[in-house]
Amino acid sequence: MFNFEICFKAPSSKARLGRLTTPHGVVETPAFIFCATKAAIKGATPQDMKREKTQIILSNTYHLMLQPGSDVVAKMGGLHTFMGWDGPMLTDSGGFQIFSLGHGSVAEEVKGKRGTSRPKSLLKIQEEGATFKSYIDGKMHLLTPEKSIQVQRGLGADLIVVLDECTPFHVDKAYTERSLYLSHRWAERSLKEFQKGPSGVQALYGITQGGVYPDLRKIAAEFVNSLPFFGTAVGGSLGADKAQMKEVVEMAMEPLDPSRPVHLLGIGGISDIFYGVTQGIDTFDCVHPTRLARHGGALVPLSVWEELAEDPKGREHLNLRNAHFREDPRPIDASCGCQTCQTFSRSYLHHLLKAGELLAMTALTIHNIHFMNRLLARIRLAIETNTLAEEQKKWMSYP
Repeated sequence: MFNFEICFKAPSSKARLGRLTTPHGVVETPAFIFCATKAAIKGATPQDMKREKTQIILSNTYHLMLQPGSDVVAKMGGLHTFMGWDGPMLTDSGGFQIFSLGHGSVAEEVKGKRGTSRPKSLLKIQEEGATFKSYIDGKMHLLTPEKSIQVQRGLGADLIVVLDECTPFHVDKAYTERSLYLSHRWAERSLKEFQKGPSGVQALYGITQGGVYPDLRKIAAEFVNSLPFFGTAVGGSLGADKAQMKEVVEMAMEPLDPSRPVHLLGIGGISDIFYGVTQGIDTFDCVHPTRLARHGGALVPLSVWEELAEDPKGREHLNLRNAHFREDPRPIDASCGCQTCQTFSRSYLHHLLKAGELLAMTALTIHNIHFMNRLLARIRLAIETNTLAEEQKKWMSYP
């Protein structure tokens, strides 16, 4: 029921085309995985996702174990039936949310170095697992590697992930190393629990950690390679800036088993995807496209900035709340085939945003979903035709 086939390797980089087969369909890679965090894409229905040619989505173990609970989802037939999505799905282990929230943020302290005033919820990390306080009702929970697998089994996604400790940016190498070996012990326990279940129903990904340290990233890769995981996810801190992120991705990818599918956790910027693809990354996930839509942002290729006679200055989206779109009759992107661009003007979308109408969120979400699927389709074609560098210049104006 599960298979990963490498169909083509680019001659000038590590980019590759693959076919990731699951019980709920095939994913052509490289692919973007949209985040249905609480078993819903904010601003779009499963039918919208299918219409926009979405291949795969993910849901979040941490949130769903707290509300409504994996037992409820299991009784309702699993996530696919529960939410009305019949395509491939992935669930994370819950670790990222526990540890990032525990350090006082969602992503900032894990992926970079920005601070936040968000209250901390992680109470204790121990050999057994992680004790944390529910953000819903304040109740105490202990998430162990075994519990994470049991919850994910109840949720019923095709692809699931081992529990690990997500070390934030600001810890030192000694802490990162201790955490790495704890994550390895948790991975072994996750795998043991996974192997107790029925075969062929779900496939398990291991996670590589190690922060920004080359020797730890190598140890992590060798450990994951040595165990019978279906795929590998690259996680943890990726550095302080874009330049360091590239270095970390490269050092993490180099020693990995190339026959397995590789997922880059929580990364989804246009420049990040182009770089990740050249390093052999097969799948990406990020809340960015849908979250951006909720704040009035529309992802656009470089041609839109040229039409506006503006220097994007590293920006990847239009902010349709800006006043200069108030009387702009054009669609977001004349080259885009999404329902939003075929129906609404920038002026109308600006009005909806200013008026606080929910239609604005839906319209921009659909556009950004279409944009990401279109981008990845163009990337796959460019890999096949060895024109990836030329394709990149159509989507972004900076390295």
